[in-house]
Formats: sequence, C-alpha cells, structure tokens
Amino acid sequence: MGFALWIEENQAVAQGTHEYRPMGAAVIAAGCVFTARDFNRRRQAPNRYDPRFAGLFASLGEMNDWLKKRARRQGRSQHFKINLKKSVTSSIPPF
Repeated sequence: MGFALWIEENQAVAQGTHEYRPMGAAVIAAGCVFTARDFNRRRQAPNRYDPRFAGLFASLGEMNDWLKKRARRQGRSQHFKINLKKSVTSSIPPF
C-alpha cells in the first residue's frame, strides 16, 4: 500500500495503491479523514511535482493521523468557531 497526499486550504486529495492495483484518487475536506470508500479509480490526482504535494504515506491510517495532527496544529476547530461567530453576529441587527 502507498498513498500520496496533496493539501490545499480547504481540501485534501489523496491517490492510493493497494498491492500494485491503483485505488484511484479521493477528495475530502482538509479537516476530515479518508476512508477506502472515498477512492475512485476514474478520478485523477494532481502531478507529484505540484507544489501542493504534502508527502507519501505507507498506510491510510498513517495519512489520517498526519491530517489529524495538522488540523490540531492549525487550530481548525477554533478557525471554524471564529468564522461562525462573525457570521452570526453580523446578521443580528444592533439594538
């Protein structure tokens, strides 16, 4: 097994192989984790020389652990809470 990962701001793209059979590619939100069902053989991943390339991983679990650690380092949950508060407060008229 082997997985290549590309990261953008809001999405993560992975390409995987399972015992020399291509699994295809999967696209998810950057704060989520991949499952085997996410992969589609018809979907194509970016080129390995793309600057968004994050690395190679030996297993799906290892890649998901890396994504979770990355999300914690960047404070994804706080980022979404701040944006939610801004949008809620801007829609309420001041009294």
